[in-house]
Amino acid sequence: MSADVQLDNVWIRFGDFVAARDANIHIKEGEFFSFLGPSGCGKTTLLRAVSGFLDPSEGRVLIGGQDMAGIGPNKRPTALIFQNLALFPLMTVWENIAFALEVKGVGKAQRRRKADELLELIALPGQGEKMVNELSGGQKQRVAIARALAAEPDVLLLDEPLSALDLKLRQHMRTELRAIQQRVGITFIYITHDQGEALTMSDHVAVMSQGVIEQVADGTTIYDCPESAFVASFVGENNLFSGKVRQVDEDYAVIDTELGSMRAKNGKRNGVSQLTKGDDAYVFIRPESLKFSDAGNHDNVFKANIHQQEFEGNLWQVHFNVLGNRRIKLSMVNDGGSIDHDVGAEVSLGFNADLATALPHGELAAE
Repeated sequence: MSADVQLDNVWIRFGDFVAARDANIHIKEGEFFSFLGPSGCGKTTLLRAVSGFLDPSEGRVLIGGQDMAGIGPNKRPTALIFQNLALFPLMTVWENIAFALEVKGVGKAQRRRKADELLELIALPGQGEKMVNELSGGQKQRVAIARALAAEPDVLLLDEPLSALDLKLRQHMRTELRAIQQRVGITFIYITHDQGEALTMSDHVAVMSQGVIEQVADGTTIYDCPESAFVASFVGENNLFSGKVRQVDEDYAVIDTELGSMRAKNGKRNGVSQLTKGDDAYVFIRPESLKFSDAGNHDNVFKANIHQQEFEGNLWQVHFNVLGNRRIKLSMVNDGGSIDHDVGAEVSLGFNADLATALPHGELAAE
């Protein structure tokens, strides 16, 4: 089974400190949903409210349409995978997986059959007799998932379960995790500060900052159409230019910046324009959308000096100085050639308005 989850005007306070503020989210049945944000932004706090380990100060948590008020963690249709996994070192793999069934009084033969079924599901067939310390980091992650699934939850909650793994294993496991979720079809709610995890695995992502949900959307929309300066500066890399709105219409805004006027998409929130003439504003342009523009064939063109060139195999990362000591970055695919400019050279850079976003001044993500 699977269930939807709804946060209805949820506030969570610890004394005078507000950890989560007016959270309103509907997570659909069977989707992979991620809360993404820096440490201390409130994402784990909301997960604990869903799991029942924390009661909202205001508002409601509903699972499958049922208000969870007064229902403890052990009575909710959820299972939680902790950051440290919390596997039992003195139990075999199959005993770890079947522990929840043992607590319920299920017989050993039936527990073993269920454990073997779940080992097949997580692609570890025949590994049931091993001890936990005989497993690799990625295998332990999968056993923790199987143990949670053995309880047959409607919603699986995952609190940064891949954070302790090295980069390559993390990248592999996020693919595995998404595949497992699609096979079992239950609702996954995932907590992470890793953008790659959130964008790769999720049907929808909620980006959080200081207890506030800044934006909820699919990964492509979060990346291409950020609704706030925080989202634009936290998700992926962005070059930022500051200025004032000279003119704005339904689709585009012209911002007078320190490098001249720049035309960009009018960044809207919930479909509504946030800019008016005279406002302080930012223009955000991704490094991959910035181009060498010697021919001047872009909507926006300006001068910069090459500071450094970094070769990463598949990409060239080119860093520039503008206005003395300001740094901006251009990313370009390695097509087998070389960059036809030397360090220190003055070049023209350009970008098209459709690939840039104009947003009101606001909080920026810490670097």
